[in-house]
Amino acid sequence: MASSSTSSLALLAVDAGMIAIVLGAIFLLVVLTVFFKYLGLYIRCMTSNANIGLFELLMMSLRKVSPETIAQARISAVQAGVDIDPRDLQAHYLAGGNVVSVVRALIAADRAGIALPYKIATGIDLAGRNVLDAVQTCVNPRIIDCPQEAGAKIAAVAKDGIQLLARARVTVRTNIGRLIGGATEETIIARVGEGIVSTIGSANSYKDVLENPDRISKTVLGKGLDAGTAFEILSIDIADVDVGENIGAKLQTDQAEADMRVAEAHAESRRATAVALEQEMQAKVMENRAKLVEAEAQVPSAMAEAFRSGRLGVMDYVRMQNVQADTTMRQALAGGESTPGGASPKKS
Repeated sequence: MASSSTSSLALLAVDAGMIAIVLGAIFLLVVLTVFFKYLGLYIRCMTSNANIGLFELLMMSLRKVSPETIAQARISAVQAGVDIDPRDLQAHYLAGGNVVSVVRALIAADRAGIALPYKIATGIDLAGRNVLDAVQTCVNPRIIDCPQEAGAKIAAVAKDGIQLLARARVTVRTNIGRLIGGATEETIIARVGEGIVSTIGSANSYKDVLENPDRISKTVLGKGLDAGTAFEILSIDIADVDVGENIGAKLQTDQAEADMRVAEAHAESRRATAVALEQEMQAKVMENRAKLVEAEAQVPSAMAEAFRSGRLGVMDYVRMQNVQADTTMRQALAGGESTPGGASPKKS
């Protein structure tokens, strides 16, 4: 029994030793893998005075940070004389920023003598702006076409009614202090276009603008169009000015045609009113004629009643007929018409 228990303990000891050796080999393999994975990057950091340790590179991987990106950004900054803490670079990377672009912008600003703190640079980058492009534009001003569409021009009309078509080129540089919260290029283009239209519109004649195109530049530049924007306007140059249509004459022609249509409408309204009035008067005439015929139809009945009642005698009727015949004859001699009702003249 003692010998069997002793052999069992020996086997357990051998198994434990083998497990320990296997675990040690696995740990050593992992260490060697990590070591060789970051060895080249660690050597680059040490030789370039970036001072990023091997353990710190390993911890970056555990924090889901790209060690290559941070190490390369740190090396570039140190070699350019810009001191940036690796932890700040990692924080900006974890915030979703472009570490390489920020570092390149800081280096470019330092070389150009532009004061650009690291926090402002990271803020610009996290705000969605291209911080490197902003610094480059600050060093090398950008030219913006107004309007931006190829071949397009801004149309404006002078006081004499002549249309002018102008195209401007605006030279701007970035204002780092107003980059966060400042208006973009579209605002500059809109303001310059508005200034061109206003300047041409205030000119008494289109010839004045053609003789001195620089008056547009001076007037527009003096309005401070870069206020509240992320840019500073250096110059506004009029690239092209063309003469367009005679808008004043066209408007006068359209107005004359409109006035003519209005007058025709009024005349047609008056004619329709006159026709309606004529028709109404004709209707009244016919109505009066009907009343006259009706009254004349009642005369024989009245005369018969007068004969029956004795108020009218035969001689009275004869004298009345003579008077009517005499009246009809006189009307005929004077060229008048026959009596109403179509009765012909009668002699006494």
